[in-house]
Amino acid sequence: MSRFEIKMPKLGESITEGTIISWSVQVGDIIKEDDVLFEVNTAKVSAEIPSPVEGKVVEILFKEGDTVAVGTVVAIVDIGGENSEDEDSVEALQSSATDENVAVVSKAASEETPQVKAVKSEEERWYSPVVLQLAREAGIQPKELDTIPGTGYQGRVSKKDIKSYIVRKQSGDTITTQPAAKPSPQPVASVAPQPVATAPAQSSAKPAATPEVQRTTPASGTFSAEGVEVKEMDRVRKVIADHMVMSKHTSPHVTNVVEVDVTKLVKWRDKNKDAFFRREGVKLTYMPAITEAVAKALAAYPQVNVSVEGYNILFKKHINVGIAVSLNDGNLIVPVVRDADRLNLNGLAVAIDSLALKARDNKLMPDDISGGTFTITNFGTFKSLFGTPIINQPQVAILGVGYIEKKPAVIETPEGDVIAIRHKMYLSLSYDHRVVDGSLGGNFLYFIKDYLENWKE
Repeated sequence: MSRFEIKMPKLGESITEGTIISWSVQVGDIIKEDDVLFEVNTAKVSAEIPSPVEGKVVEILFKEGDTVAVGTVVAIVDIGGENSEDEDSVEALQSSATDENVAVVSKAASEETPQVKAVKSEEERWYSPVVLQLAREAGIQPKELDTIPGTGYQGRVSKKDIKSYIVRKQSGDTITTQPAAKPSPQPVASVAPQPVATAPAQSSAKPAATPEVQRTTPASGTFSAEGVEVKEMDRVRKVIADHMVMSKHTSPHVTNVVEVDVTKLVKWRDKNKDAFFRREGVKLTYMPAITEAVAKALAAYPQVNVSVEGYNILFKKHINVGIAVSLNDGNLIVPVVRDADRLNLNGLAVAIDSLALKARDNKLMPDDISGGTFTITNFGTFKSLFGTPIINQPQVAILGVGYIEKKPAVIETPEGDVIAIRHKMYLSLSYDHRVVDGSLGGNFLYFIKDYLENWKE
């Protein structure tokens, strides 16, 4: 028997573990390449993990609900006998299995009961990265991809399916496609709610001065006690909480704040937003301009585009700017605009809009949320003037963007000082004082201020 180890993949920077939500296979099952093995949930994404090999499942090492460290072997697949691939090929496949072969799924899927999994609708069809890559290389658009029948798990398009389709298309064969048929709905088993907290057993004789505490234990994981409802954090909120506490313990935070006159930027946006929408198909916000200013500042001050490892400073060769996005469920995620310094304003606007939409639709891929070297969070969305953001580890700085409001301001003119109505906002920079001193942090922040105040209309 030639054993192939299926390992827990790393689904994002700073992610060290994942929770197995459900297994799609059992010991003894014969699987094909790209068949889904299990579904995993982390703080940032939910993902279906497909198999990179064909073979027989001979061992499953963890059960549903277990939280497993990245890189840990979770299952063993027998990929053949004497004619199987050599050890180097197997090792390469295992490396690919831990990092690349993942497809993001909706949160609804992560809440399915282990006994019976709900069937995905047509709108929730998902593809492995290898299928998406082959489709992109062949010029197949998403709408066309949705019409290709799949032979994989629950009708998924496998690598074999997409390759066969591409060959037939390139050979000129007439291809009749229609939206992929939905699997027949499966009945959902009812599951009795599991108690999260229960009141201790009490005897019938209670002291008169001790009131009885009534607690309910619905499936949501809440209970009531003396007029207070207690609700357990969801998995994402727990990891966010741990990450924030870790960041405060790791980095000595210092925050600088400046007020920025963005009157020129506001006038420029008002003048160009309609034409921009007609040309690019996305709304023109202030965030692309702010991101451009940040990218220029990071290029000018590379000491901020770093991370810390022990007593070593790691200078990053790429400027990858994360943009914090508030999700519909109240949680937060930070998709990353890669090589932001190489994109013009149009490219930044399209990239930011696309990532925000993918985040809110739960369609971010692991690559979309990894590799960030600096983060921007927009307090102004909620009409807050400014805040003191917490650094997104392992980065060393984060920029908070405040609400833009009209203010009377003193303006210097050749004829003397005058009072005028100007558009102002606050920028707050939190930085890691281990490697960013006040001089560097202040100069970096002033660079962004100066860039925005002198925006070319």
